[in-house]
Amino acid sequence: MSAPLWDITALAVDAAVADTAMAARAKAALPAARVTTLAPGDALPLAPAGGRALHIKAHLGRFLRPCPATRHYRCCGYQIIHIGENCPMDCSYCILRAYFRDRTLTAFANTGAMFAELAGTFGRDPSRVFRVGTGQFADSMALEPITGHTRELLGFLADYDNVSLELKSKTADLSWMAASPRPNRVLPSWSLNAPAIVAGEERDTAPLEARLAAARACAREGFRVCLHFDPICHFAGWEREYGHIIDMIFDYLSPQQIAYMSLGSFRCLPELPGRLVAEGRALPDYMLGEFAVGADGKKRLLRPLRVRQFRFMAARLAGHGFSRGLYFCMESDEVWRAVFGRTPRDLGGLAAYLLDCARNPGG
Repeated sequence: MSAPLWDITALAVDAAVADTAMAARAKAALPAARVTTLAPGDALPLAPAGGRALHIKAHLGRFLRPCPATRHYRCCGYQIIHIGENCPMDCSYCILRAYFRDRTLTAFANTGAMFAELAGTFGRDPSRVFRVGTGQFADSMALEPITGHTRELLGFLADYDNVSLELKSKTADLSWMAASPRPNRVLPSWSLNAPAIVAGEERDTAPLEARLAAARACAREGFRVCLHFDPICHFAGWEREYGHIIDMIFDYLSPQQIAYMSLGSFRCLPELPGRLVAEGRALPDYMLGEFAVGADGKKRLLRPLRVRQFRFMAARLAGHGFSRGLYFCMESDEVWRAVFGRTPRDLGGLAAYLLDCARNPGG
């Protein structure tokens, strides 16, 4: 990360949220940024050359929503708290490149409306347990030094014992711990990948060592962490590369300190390669493999190749004593059977299984 934070040189604040605490925090965190207050209908200002803009605005839709899954593939039941959109990091495979119309960084400042909606949902039936997260449409922690979103959310959730919050990131930011959340209600989470992919395709992200050191720091404070290999990319030498990062995990963590871990093969909206080319980036080798269009309209690596990679990953993890809590992100029952010999139904449903993994160490 460079100064100013993430090269943000323009801060656009909608007039409707200009007096919010988040707007004040953003201005304080970005003292050199050019600040513009936007009236309804005003166009977003361009950032000075070489910089990027952050738009602080109100979100007018639902804040809590289900993961945008496809029926044919087994979804984990995670629910999204929508705190903002886009990410300052630059990963070639990121679905957000094709999902949103542009890459403007956006943070939603009307947290009062968000908390009112969440209170109505979480408080309606205290016996219903929720597993929620903020890392679907944005990185959970990338803008935290600017927005303070996570610490504010953790303060609100302190009153809800039926909610487990997953914070998913490629940074090593642990500033959220200043909110002193209970370890059994927060799931610190990191995306990992093969060292070659991190080096070549994940620009501006924290090194793997820093992510794992942050995970270890959380584990030492009593938090159980989550790890995500998504996407797993297919390229020459992938076995060596993914074997290395799996071995590396257990230099920092014990299997018991990991609540759950996902495996997801690289998949993309058909528009993604074109977006990369339009940005002047060469297509990486892993995008040039053998793909078919899946039931969700995304390009997917051919199933035999996916199964081979999944079997390798699962076996390597099992060799370190980790198997409970391992699951697939958006795969069919056929792939589950081919790798694990079972389906989510055999586990009592994937959403219930992961809630149990998150809340009941050791099963």
